[in-house]
Amino acid sequence: MTEQATTGTRWHLTGDWFDVCKCAIPCPCTFAQPPTYGDCEGVLAWHIREGTFGDVRLDDLNVLMLGSFVGNAWAGEHTDAYAAVFFDERADERQRAALQSIFGGEAGGWPAEFGEMFGPEMRGMEFAPIRIEVDEGLGAWRAEIPGRVTARAEALTGPTTPEGARVQVHNPPGAEVGPGQVATWGRATTDRADAYGFTWERSGKSSKHFPFDWSGPDEQSS
Repeated sequence: MTEQATTGTRWHLTGDWFDVCKCAIPCPCTFAQPPTYGDCEGVLAWHIREGTFGDVRLDDLNVLMLGSFVGNAWAGEHTDAYAAVFFDERADERQRAALQSIFGGEAGGWPAEFGEMFGPEMRGMEFAPIRIEVDEGLGAWRAEIPGRVTARAEALTGPTTPEGARVQVHNPPGAEVGPGQVATWGRATTDRADAYGFTWERSGKSSKHFPFDWSGPDEQSS
């Protein structure tokens, strides 16, 4: 891999996060409840709109994770947590080191908290061509690693949803991006994975989009 970036470096990322998973709509995990079918597996995608790690710019880079677990992760009652992480192959050496430090939890902030809570066994990590797109107005979102991962979703709607409006939840108790953000609910149109032992293909299940705004390290670790 790459040389580890120096811990203690100030950093800040803003961007888009979304997932597609096997839970029914809406995924109970976002409400800090057990998954619909007792276990959950899916695709998690991050698109960095603007980012800095010290003097290293991270704008427009992507990260994608495949993950699975059994039980309620937010209650600390989950088992069999597994993950594989893909980093944007467009990143240069310094950007790669920064991404690994942030998303690996070494740089503190929310990724460190979430990683400690989820505590997955890592099945793999590599740099790959990751394409992530989020429509303006959050009408749809999609991510792809050719031949390995495809995740597409459209905004959830229904008979009483006003035209052009989004179905949203404020301050969800189980937000994967951290406190205080807004979930926009969607329906997965494609959810396909074939990498590192994660293999599935389905559609029609839960998806949601969150903005994220992270910084680090935490004061106590700086």
